Amino acid sequence: MIPALLLLFLAALAALHLWWRAKWLRAQQAAASEIHALQEEGRRAAIEFQTRQEVLFNSMVEGLVVLDERGRILLANRAFNELFGLKTDVRSRTLLEALRLHELAGLVASLERDKQVVGAELHLSGPTERWLQVNGAAIFNELGRRHGTILVFHDLTRLKQLEDMRKDFVANVSHELRTPLSLIQGYVETLLDGAKDNPEVAAKFLETIERNAVRLRSLIEDLLVISELESGRVKLRLESVPLHSLVQKVLGDFKARAEARNMRLVNAAPALGVSADPGRIEQVLGNLVDNAIKYGRAGGEVKVGGRPAEGGQVEVFVQDDGPGIPPEALSRLFERFYRVDKARSREQGGTGLGLSIVKHIVQGHGGCVWAASQPGQGATFFFTLPSDSDATQPPLF
Repeated sequence: MIPALLLLFLAALAALHLWWRAKWLRAQQAAASEIHALQEEGRRAAIEFQTRQEVLFNSMVEGLVVLDERGRILLANRAFNELFGLKTDVRSRTLLEALRLHELAGLVASLERDKQVVGAELHLSGPTERWLQVNGAAIFNELGRRHGTILVFHDLTRLKQLEDMRKDFVANVSHELRTPLSLIQGYVETLLDGAKDNPEVAAKFLETIERNAVRLRSLIEDLLVISELESGRVKLRLESVPLHSLVQKVLGDFKARAEARNMRLVNAAPALGVSADPGRIEQVLGNLVDNAIKYGRAGGEVKVGGRPAEGGQVEVFVQDDGPGIPPEALSRLFERFYRVDKARSREQGGTGLGLSIVKHIVQGHGGCVWAASQPGQGATFFFTLPSDSDATQPPLF
């Protein structure tokens, strides 16, 4: 009886062991599965965090680069790569290896001792000159050891260009104002010193004073127009304008001036309509026709014409048969105060702002303006305006 009970006890003990072992294995498997799930969740969270971080960094306008404790690149965003024209992955490289800029490497080294945000300007020479503002700071751990570096780059190129334009503009305006004012002052002083007592001399001096006063007024008026156009305060009063009639009106205003140089004005404008501010386009045509008469060949011809162009535009041109414009000057004709022949322009009473005004008015209409010329074969100025079929005129017979 006892052996049977012993055997039964041992069997029960073995069954209990197997049951506990199976339960333990299931618990182990469940724990392993849970650990694996947590690891996967952590990995996905890390990937998601990294993705969000990269999206955030790459959405920044400023260039951003993060260095490790050895000065090697851990992270560089898209703006950084674009600023420096980098086409390959620069991670794990030093800034000196990636950019070859010793001044930038020196800035990073200085952060070890300064332990504060440091700023500097970088001038990048090359085919396209660039100016960058870089701000850097070292990252230290709780023990005071350098843990890494972060650098932020701002593109200052456009600001530098605007600053240079402002300086050039102020210098040009000062020069253009100083010249007629000096002449007026000089002649007035001469008159006060006794020249007024000689009627013939006084008359010539007063004519010179008047001519320079008119030049000053023209310059100031053109400066005001440029200021209004560039500020965006000018509201164009668009309407349907028959091109041929508008050209005829402008040529009529310049008829006497053309006859004084024995020049012929030709209206070759087609019977097309444009959507434009008639007053402003008269100003454009007036500037171009005035220049053509001034610099064209005496006894020659000034022609104004046009044709339909692509994209619902009308192309208008003003052509003379004068000495032409040097090729190197064509790209700068529409800059403020630029003159191909400075001495001749001033003698003719030009302010150097007319073509710049033309450019701003045409661009305000959504068009573009350009010039073409061959030395000795005259010059042709083109501009485009939006077409308007409602203003198209019937054929003229």
